[in-house]
Amino acid sequence: MKIWTKNQLKRLRIYLIINSDKRNRYLKKHEIFKEMGENVFFQPRVIPSDPKLIKFHNNIVVTSNVTFVCHDVFHLGLNRLGSTQYPYLQSCIEVMDDVFIGCNTTILGGVRIGPRAVVGAGSVVTKDVPENSVVVGNPARVIGTFDEFLEKRKNKKTDLDIEKSWALFYEER
Repeated sequence: MKIWTKNQLKRLRIYLIINSDKRNRYLKKHEIFKEMGENVFFQPRVIPSDPKLIKFHNNIVVTSNVTFVCHDVFHLGLNRLGSTQYPYLQSCIEVMDDVFIGCNTTILGGVRIGPRAVVGAGSVVTKDVPENSVVVGNPARVIGTFDEFLEKRKNKKTDLDIEKSWALFYEER
């Protein structure tokens, strides 16, 4: 019978906390990440395998299904090829102040996401994201500035009523 480690039990506990605000308080209280600043909203229920390699500064939103990859296991396959032994590689990820990361994004190790940045949903971030930028795609590339994004967002029409939302949807077509 397998004995659960303390880290595995913490991961299970985090996964089982349905309320994201409670989950965020747990993450901060138990120092799961290397650093977790003020006003960090971490929606994913799955914690990266190397959370101590990740720093979150302040005012950050990480939406659902965002994956942080701080290591690879490529060395396992390479080491089977011959006598050369390849090392296990790991690298850090740092998310600066005032960042929004859209759902289903993958962020690779060795990346810093600059302050006042937006990472669009479904992006794959393979290199640093410049300050005050909006990036999208695979690989993620800059498509605008944070300030332009704010200006467009400020002028968006919205309503919490479902029927009015459908009306706005068709109006925009």
